[in-house]
Amino acid sequence: MRINEFQLTDLLIKMYDNSAEAIFFFDRVGKVIAMNNAAQQILDTEVLKRMAEGDPKAICMTCKGYTNEHELQTCMSCYLSNPTEDLSSFQVYLDTVGKGIIPYTASYQTIDKENGIRAFMLRDLTKQYRTQEMLNQRTMMKSIIKAQEDERKRISRELHDGVAQEILSSLVDIRVLKYMNIDDEVLKKVQQTEGSLMHLLDDIRHLSVELRPATLDDLGLEAAFRTHFKWIEKNYGLIVHFSAELQSKRYEGEIETVVYRVCQEAVFNALKYAGTDDINVRLFEEQGFLELLVKDEGVGFDVNHNQPIGTGLGLYGMKERAELVDGQLETRSLIGEGTSITLKIPLLHSSSEGGPGVENHNRG
Repeated sequence: MRINEFQLTDLLIKMYDNSAEAIFFFDRVGKVIAMNNAAQQILDTEVLKRMAEGDPKAICMTCKGYTNEHELQTCMSCYLSNPTEDLSSFQVYLDTVGKGIIPYTASYQTIDKENGIRAFMLRDLTKQYRTQEMLNQRTMMKSIIKAQEDERKRISRELHDGVAQEILSSLVDIRVLKYMNIDDEVLKKVQQTEGSLMHLLDDIRHLSVELRPATLDDLGLEAAFRTHFKWIEKNYGLIVHFSAELQSKRYEGEIETVVYRVCQEAVFNALKYAGTDDINVRLFEEQGFLELLVKDEGVGFDVNHNQPIGTGLGLYGMKERAELVDGQLETRSLIGEGTSITLKIPLLHSSSEGGPGVENHNRG
């Protein structure tokens, strides 16, 4: 489809009038000779007044500098100072009406060389900045959590392979003393020390597992959960009815870590606040998602209350972890009717050997 010159002119005028971009026209001495509605809406009345009076520096009252190779916001080598140079894309900051200082992507180009007319066009970057900030925060959070898990793994191995082995060696030495010719008082003290070291060894082993269970890295989610739930039952008396429908599948390391930590937090929340002796945990795949369901029939709570029982940081931390793998966390609870926490993680990868989401044990 071809249009004639009059139709094109009409379209350009409509674009100028209705564009969300602010458009200014400057003459060769830097005086603003025209601006569209979008430009007028971002400028203070005093700035508009100065422009109407022909002040070529009026725009400087609202400009807070632009980005160049030296500074984030600067007035050095101002984009308005060189009427012969075209700047096709740069970033500028304007103090706008009602919105404060806003970043814009700008262009400043000659459109009528004979008369020295230049067009200054601005597009608001606020939404892009917010999106970029969210992406940066997410990337940073991923790095922090990965660093935490790596450090937990290192400390866990150090406790298991170093400290625990040293205590075990000391226990062997103490047990030898029991069979030596010593009096009853010394024997009693040796037995007490042996018992203390046994308790300490158990605590260290438990701490090692809590920091980062070796079974999670070596055998996967199902094995890690079964070991963890046995320990909870032994130490707290909470019965966890666990159902796994994964056929021992393995997933990416980040996914397995998120699922394990979310489940760990959800079970401990139930242990502390639900007032129940048993909970149900189900781990399964459905319609391209890996799903975790932790459900109890305890006292429940009001999910809309600003300050739930406890600090609320557990739920917040679970939600943050879920978002790292594009997962969704849903908490449902009614007072007197229990609580259910559902985690859904999309499985974007595929494997001919293990199904969607499997990493084939190439783990970092």
